Amino acid sequence: MYINTEIKKEIFKKHGGSEANTGSAEAQIALFSFRISNLTEHLKKNRKDFGTQRSLQLLVGKRRSLLDYLKRKDIARYRAIVKELGLRR
Repeated sequence: MYINTEIKKEIFKKHGGSEANTGSAEAQIALFSFRISNLTEHLKKNRKDFGTQRSLQLLVGKRRSLLDYLKRKDIARYRAIVKELGLRR
């Protein structure tokens, strides 16, 4: 199952505070994490899909840079989102 507007709204509501708050770092990190998990499952079945592999690497880099930004700005929010999403940091 890939992402649709209902899933996006649910993610933004849960992590961003409201459905309209799509720009918060937590909401974007949560959305990237959802997309990363979907691409990871796809790559387990399709090992030679190198376009998807590159997209996955780009998404992981974007999430990493957002996490670094959040860690610099507000360590409490960083720790909360890492714990909530179960990231290995």
